[in-house]
Amino acid sequence: MRVAVIGAGPAGIYAADILTKELEQASVDVYDRLPAPYGLVRYGVAPDHPRIKEIVKALRRVLAGDQIRFIGNVDFGTDVTFEQLRENYDAVIFATGAMGDRPLDIPGIEKEGSFGAADFVSWYDGHPDVPREWPLEAESVAVIGAGNVALDVARMLAKPADEQLTTEIPDNVYQGLKANRAKDVHVFARRGPAHLKFSPMEFRELSHSPSVDVVMTEEGFEIDDAGQEAIQAAKSTKLVVDTLLKYLEKEPTGAPHRIHLHLMQAPVEVLGDGSVTGLRTEVMQYNGDGSVSGTGEFRDWDVQAVYRAVGYRSTPLQGLPFDHGSGTVPHEAGRVLEGGAPKEAAYVTGWIKRGPVGLIGHTKSDAKETIESLLADLESLPAPVGSPDAMLDQLRERGVDFTLFDEWERLDAHEMALGAASERERIKVVSREDMIAAGREAAEEFRASA
Repeated sequence: MRVAVIGAGPAGIYAADILTKELEQASVDVYDRLPAPYGLVRYGVAPDHPRIKEIVKALRRVLAGDQIRFIGNVDFGTDVTFEQLRENYDAVIFATGAMGDRPLDIPGIEKEGSFGAADFVSWYDGHPDVPREWPLEAESVAVIGAGNVALDVARMLAKPADEQLTTEIPDNVYQGLKANRAKDVHVFARRGPAHLKFSPMEFRELSHSPSVDVVMTEEGFEIDDAGQEAIQAAKSTKLVVDTLLKYLEKEPTGAPHRIHLHLMQAPVEVLGDGSVTGLRTEVMQYNGDGSVSGTGEFRDWDVQAVYRAVGYRSTPLQGLPFDHGSGTVPHEAGRVLEGGAPKEAAYVTGWIKRGPVGLIGHTKSDAKETIESLLADLESLPAPVGSPDAMLDQLRERGVDFTLFDEWERLDAHEMALGAASERERIKVVSREDMIAAGREAAEEFRASA
């Protein structure tokens, strides 16, 4: 069985791993539009969270397996189509994840100085497809959201650039953060303490910089009966509330940067003529069942930039159905549904399948379900007329400059060497052209020395 996986993040790599373990004679080609694998683990995790990136070691072991081949710098829908893949593989699994920002439909959200958090994350993570510069002139900033991405954005905006010099940020990001003028970062959540989506560890780390005070007041610190039940039901919720209480009790140290936490405040409008001059929120109240509604009381906050961190969103894939409401490909147990019926040889896993929710553990179980469906369909799938190698020949003929795993390994070593020269673990290479060139130049050097 020959399978193509589109997307080399955790979802795609776990699907390849499970399939090759379940079926010894299976071979899998994992395609990605970037020259580097690992998806949001490389381009969606804040650089000062190296522990989370330990997952890369496990993902690398999978990609290095004999039955799996990484093929980078191939954009599905542009460089290759589903029909072309289907000619050369028994099946195609789509694991393209979610890299875009979920929209926030309030007046003024399109103003200059209003940003999507996903775009900012891509910038500070050195993604090759975003601009190299980021406007950081605002002294007071609003971050809308109650999840880990909101925490990452707030911390990256508040933390001095020099404290990031131990991480893998490229020089353009360091220079941008060094020019950052933000002193006060305001994080807004529309519900109370028991309904925040922060991970306990990341929430505690918000105060680990000596240059940042976390400021919390009693306003909005409300826990209704549904909140009490949530605290009793989940240890992680209790830990988040305990951390909030510590922030509430802690006296400010006079640090030069501050992160302010505002609960029970729903954004209703971004203020300003052409550019952001403020954010208007409505004070919320509990309805008795855990839901909230507006009180009719509004607050205006003096901010010059707004970041919305209200979730990621997947983008439609060429030739596949797409549910714009949920931002997912319709499916049944991982089988793509087109017009209510399974689309032959097409499968999904990860966030493109279930939406941008859940952690790494959910991704594994999600991939297992999809692989079980694929194996159940194995006997009914018509055999391809070509082969994976024929697919690569077709890409070469069309001038697609794809990369392979050994090139990524040498780019990886090159980034580590750049970091070692500055007593850091890694310094990322940013541009796509430089990534490809570094991998190939390193490969040439390796062959010459051998």
